[in-house]
Amino acid sequence: MPKHIRFILRHAGICAVIAFAFVAMLSGFNLANLRHMVLNSANGVLAVVMLYIFCTITFGLAQIGYRIMTLSDDDKGDQGRRDRAFTPEMQPIPVRIREDKPA
Repeated sequence: MPKHIRFILRHAGICAVIAFAFVAMLSGFNLANLRHMVLNSANGVLAVVMLYIFCTITFGLAQIGYRIMTLSDDDKGDQGRRDRAFTPEMQPIPVRIREDKPA
């Protein structure tokens, strides 16, 4: 399996566990009376499944984004310095000023 696919799947699995723990704590601590609403609703299981899926997506994207942004290159090269951008030399432009008579 390619390294980048393994990387994404590993972090998606980690975030699935984090999302499960988050949803379990939400219902365990009965935050915003969530456990009562889930247990006393006909669609309570669907709501918990949707909450788990969306938390997994959110935490997964956040962790994968964080991990990608903190990756370091194998080659040390120029230590992250970028080439200077081309900036043309500034030259003054003459501007004529018209004096209007006060009304």
